[in-house]
Amino acid sequence: MRLKRIVAAAGAAASVLMSGIVLGSGPVTADPGCPVMYTVAIPGTWETGHDKTPQPGMLSGVTNGLPGDVDYVTYAATAFPWEGDVYGASKKEATDNARGLVQAMGARCPGTKISIAGYSQGADAAGDLASEIGSGLGVVPPDRIAAVALISDPRRSVTDAQVGPIAPGAGAGGARVGGFGFISDRVRTVCALGDLYCSTEQDDFISRFAGFLAQTSDPNPANIWRYQLEVGSIINDLMAQGGIPTLQAQLSEGANEDRAAQFEQFFKTGKHTSYGFYQVGGGQTAITWMHNWLANAA
Repeated sequence: MRLKRIVAAAGAAASVLMSGIVLGSGPVTADPGCPVMYTVAIPGTWETGHDKTPQPGMLSGVTNGLPGDVDYVTYAATAFPWEGDVYGASKKEATDNARGLVQAMGARCPGTKISIAGYSQGADAAGDLASEIGSGLGVVPPDRIAAVALISDPRRSVTDAQVGPIAPGAGAGGARVGGFGFISDRVRTVCALGDLYCSTEQDDFISRFAGFLAQTSDPNPANIWRYQLEVGSIINDLMAQGGIPTLQAQLSEGANEDRAAQFEQFFKTGKHTSYGFYQVGGGQTAITWMHNWLANAA
């Protein structure tokens, strides 16, 4: 019943919705006493929390045995209002905490390479931080980033470099404005076929509006311009696919029941938690591939 209420609420909201640039200075090597590489790993929803010590969760196989040092980010890791923090506030905390770790290592060890990894909501936050750094406006210059590993990124773009079978659509939260900028060649994302968090069909406007609402559930006035671009993209696509009649069809009682059944089936299949055995080619799972991606970047 809760699932149907969430779907209905998302549909109702959807119907209403109608410093300076810092460039790198060339390759450097790690200073004595500093790690050759430093990895900041952000777990997914419910894998950590304020009352827990940092937990590896899905990323344990990615980070185990990596060269250098690894730090896990602790944050609320919640998704729904009744859990305390709404998704937007939880993700912001994850991004802020990860940024602080990157900034501290960047200042303490100017020769250390930095990698970022995230799963689910953690991939959402890790990708946002990577995008910020890739724009040249981050807390470290782009050339400090060795590699970024994103697993089930809710903001996956169709233009992101995917590992394994190409999942259709994009992340439910919508693509990041500007992408990954100067570090695009060092970012890899994996999305299991059937994982609705990172694979939402472009013509599923109810899910796209719901994803937008989750992303903006703790709005930052400084980002109004970005919110306008993101919702504008959804509306433009909707208009190109038939406009209001299309949205009304997706809001019908039958369509809502079908959507609720789809999500119920999705949760039963465990696609979102399948990455430990999800094959991406070459005899590797998504987890082992991402581990090797980071290790080889050290």
